[in-house]
Amino acid sequence: MRVLHWHVHGSWSTAFVQGSHTYLVPVTATRDANGLGRARTFDWPPSTVEITPAALATAPVDVVVLQRPHELELTEHWLRRRPGRELPAVYVEHNTPRSNVPNTPHPMADRSDIPVVHVTAFNELFWDCGRAPTLVIEHGIPDPGYRYTGELPRAGVVINEPVRRGRVTGTDLLSRFAAQVPLDVFGMAVTQLGRHERIATFEDWPQARMHAALARRRVYLHPTRWTSLGLSLLEAMYLGLPVVALASTDAIEAVPPQAGVVSTRVEVLAEALRAFVADPDLARHTGRAARAAACRRYSLERFLTDWDQLLKEVHRCGST
Repeated sequence: MRVLHWHVHGSWSTAFVQGSHTYLVPVTATRDANGLGRARTFDWPPSTVEITPAALATAPVDVVVLQRPHELELTEHWLRRRPGRELPAVYVEHNTPRSNVPNTPHPMADRSDIPVVHVTAFNELFWDCGRAPTLVIEHGIPDPGYRYTGELPRAGVVINEPVRRGRVTGTDLLSRFAAQVPLDVFGMAVTQLGRHERIATFEDWPQARMHAALARRRVYLHPTRWTSLGLSLLEAMYLGLPVVALASTDAIEAVPPQAGVVSTRVEVLAEALRAFVADPDLARHTGRAARAAACRRYSLERFLTDWDQLLKEVHRCGST
């Protein structure tokens, strides 16, 4: 099939475009938020094809994968077809609701013709999706391989835009954790954190380079309070890092007890960081369990199979 989807979440899309379809990714002259085109810091296959809004008007598209509410209007304007009515469509919900939890109506709540695909069971539980049919397709990760060395007695953290997102990503907790072990923070706009003698920042590295660097850190810290389920957490587990994470959203499902420490108590997490940094053997043993857990639950093969089944069903129903 020819699947239209916007480049919104780089890590999720990197897994999604590994399937057997042709993936059309809008690109605009300025490569703005509605036309980023192919990723530049992720490895996307040749089956991912950039396409301009003008070309979409006559392009054969079998199904559109929506990820933001305004993409309904973009699809109708650019393709001259209404998603869900004249073009099979699904809506991927990457995020947790942001206000009036748990009573937040989903943007697709009044649409029975567009299924909402949640990336975690937590998301499906907390969004009010009204009439929209819902299902969960959990993340899948292209396996970067076991690369853990843990040679650096530091904690790795991955956060995009930590200053803007603040308490959502647990940015306010970083200094408390840094008082226990040094932190290396990777991601977009991390230099805005400013200088801290025990926090180093690494600005927007390509994924492969970041993976290699993370694997040298002794432990992975996931301080996020209220986002869906950071793919960087799963990537760290795949790499073989032990995990220390806040017990919020779906982290408690992703990280079994043998793979690390998950708690709502900052002091418990701080002690776990100290323990892993002080004991390389414990860190290595726990990291191997983390990798095994991630491979079992978040395999790319399972993810793509789930998506193939859904896309075929949506296309079949939309064509009848």
